[in-house]
Amino acid sequence: MNVVRDREDAWDVAQEAFVRAWQALPSFRGQSAFYTWLFRIVMNVAADRLRQRGAAGRAFGTERVPEEEFERVMVDQDETPAETAARSEERERIMQALEALPERHRTIIMLSDLEGLSYREIADVLDIPIGTVMSRLHNARKRLRDVLGPMLLVLLALIGLSVTPAHAQPPTVRFGARVVLASNAPPPPGFPSVPPPSEERIQLVVPKLRQLFGYREYTWLDRYRAEVPVGTIQRWPMPGGRQLEVTPQSIDDSSVSMQVRLSRGTVTELTTNIQAASGHPAVIGGPPHGNGVLLIIIWARANPDRR
Repeated sequence: MNVVRDREDAWDVAQEAFVRAWQALPSFRGQSAFYTWLFRIVMNVAADRLRQRGAAGRAFGTERVPEEEFERVMVDQDETPAETAARSEERERIMQALEALPERHRTIIMLSDLEGLSYREIADVLDIPIGTVMSRLHNARKRLRDVLGPMLLVLLALIGLSVTPAHAQPPTVRFGARVVLASNAPPPPGFPSVPPPSEERIQLVVPKLRQLFGYREYTWLDRYRAEVPVGTIQRWPMPGGRQLEVTPQSIDDSSVSMQVRLSRGTVTELTTNIQAASGHPAVIGGPPHGNGVLLIIIWARANPDRR
């Protein structure tokens, strides 16, 4: 409804999008979250419908008349007729301001401020870089401010649009990964490794790993740290010519939601979404390697500079 502005078109878009998703399901490889994969299909179908509508309007020399649902305003019984008229006028101005935005700006405001998608999710849906998402959203909000001025607070109240100041930056996440080889026998001499954590940490972690995975030996192979804004992909090399991608997606109190992808060449060996926090790492069982399997331990700390 927010994109096509017509109830019947919205139903048609939803139905066609589910049909396309069902047909394309065998091609889904898990390189993005299923939610954003489906959202991208919906947005593509909606864009097709808008182009078809524009072509039809040009052919017949007319413009589509908005449905009366968009003209209805809930009546406050305590409002005077003058207040009701003023509120209706404000709402009309707001809708005109949104309609005046280019499609790419209106779409990105809808995805961010109405649908609540993260920068990373918007980038996946629109198939554009995160930097483009941030600059396009900044420009779209600036255009709205230029048009609406002091009415921006009314916009917040009427359509739930949460406008972030242009200079605001996404929150920062500090996180890291430990890569461990789990096996039932020690690795051969010369097998590449890094120093293990402190003895206290080993006594705390290894029994839990044995309980979870059942292997007797745990060899520490790699360790990494990073500090990046939410929505930024962090890539690290992994044993066996692999690559680990970790993307912080959102913060909930002190817990960080992260998307993790492990690939080898063009093959995705593992993809999952996890919750991690300081003191509460997530442990992922990975693919076979050497005489055992790789384990990935990921911890995170939200807003590391906050005191």
